[in-house]
Amino acid sequence: MADVAEHRLFADTEMKANPETIHSTGVVPSQGLRDAVERGEIKSTEPVSEEQIQPASVDLRLGPVAYRTRASFLPGRSASVGQKIESYAMHQFSLDGGAVLEKGCVYLVPLMESLQLRHRTSAMENPKSSTGRLDVFCRLITDGGTEFDHVRAGYRGPLWVEISPRSFSILVETGTRLLQLRVKRGAPRWSDSALRELHAEVGLIDDETVFEENVKQGLLAITVDAQGIGDTDLIGWRARKNADLIDISEINHYDPEDFWEPVRAHAGQGVILDPNDFYILSSKESVTVPADHAAEMLAYDTLVGEFRVHYAGFFDPGFGLADIGGEGTRAVLEVRSRDVPFMIEDGQVVGRLLYERLTTLPDKLYGQNIGSNYQRQGLALSKQFKRSQ
Repeated sequence: MADVAEHRLFADTEMKANPETIHSTGVVPSQGLRDAVERGEIKSTEPVSEEQIQPASVDLRLGPVAYRTRASFLPGRSASVGQKIESYAMHQFSLDGGAVLEKGCVYLVPLMESLQLRHRTSAMENPKSSTGRLDVFCRLITDGGTEFDHVRAGYRGPLWVEISPRSFSILVETGTRLLQLRVKRGAPRWSDSALRELHAEVGLIDDETVFEENVKQGLLAITVDAQGIGDTDLIGWRARKNADLIDISEINHYDPEDFWEPVRAHAGQGVILDPNDFYILSSKESVTVPADHAAEMLAYDTLVGEFRVHYAGFFDPGFGLADIGGEGTRAVLEVRSRDVPFMIEDGQVVGRLLYERLTTLPDKLYGQNIGSNYQRQGLALSKQFKRSQ
C-alpha cells in the first residue's frame, strides 16, 4: 500500500505534464514538489512560496535561531541533532533582524522546512549556486543521520544545516535561502550507453573530443579553462584575505575587486592552486542539461587531483538549453585545493557530471521566467556582485 500511496503523491501532476514520459524512479520535478508540499510530505513552519519551488528542487529557509558549535558533527543512528547540540553548542542567538556568521566558525541552524517522506522516497541537499560561489560551506543534517546532505528513504523529522563561511563573513536572517533540496523516488541507474544516447539527442557539452574521451561509469568529465574566454585573459577570481562582510540579501551590490583578485592567463603556465585560497574558475566546455534531466557535479574526484571542484554542484533542468536561450552556458567551478599547491592547466579534467532523469517533465525550466541568475554565464561571481560584462 505504501508504494501505491507514493505513486499517487505525484501521479496527478505528472499526467498533466506529459502522460507518455512518466517514470517510477527519478528526481521529482517542480509540480511534484508543489504537490508534496500540499500533501504534507514537505512541511514548514511558514507557508512555502512559489519562489522556493525550482524546476527540480525546493529552496530551504533558515529558522529563527542559530547555534555556534565548537565542532562539526553527525548525530549517528541513535541520537537527534537536538541532543547533540547540548554537548557541542557554545551559544545560541537569534536570526530575526539579521546576524553575522563569521568566517572560520561553525554554526548549526534548524530549518523552517521538515520532511515526512514516504517509503522509497529519499532526498539530497546542495548549497545554492550563490552560496557556493561565496565559499560558504553548507551541509544538511538529519536526526539519526550518518551522512551529510543525504536524507534516507522514509525519513520523518526536522532538517538542520551546518554553515561554515570560509572566505567571507556573511549576514543572514530568518528565511535566508542558502541551500536546496532534491526529492528522489527509488534508485534510478545510469550507464555510459544512456549518457551517450542523451548526448546524441541534445549535446551535453560542446566538445565532441572531450565527450568521447571522458565518459566513464555513467559520469561525464569536464575540463578547466586556463586560457581565457574570447579576447580576455581573465580566467578566474581568487578570494581576498580579510575582506568586508557580505549581506546575502544584497543583489548586484558589491564591487568584485573589493573581495576578489583577478587571476589571469599566462601562456603555457596554467594556474597553481594554493591550499589556503579559494578560486572561481570556469569550465572550458559549454554545458547543457535537458528539460527532463538534472545534473550534479561531484565535489571530489581524487583521480584527477586533491582539490574540491564544487560546493553547490546542482544543475537544474534547462541549464544551458539552447531552445530557451541558454546556449553557451559554462559551468562555474568553486575550487579549493587540499594539503599541497596543485597545478592545473588549460583543458585538464577537473570534475565529473552525473546526469539524473526526472520522473517527468517539470512545469518550469531554469532560465525561463523564474529569475535564474546564471543562464548564459561565462565566468560569473555570485549574484551579490555587480556584473561588469
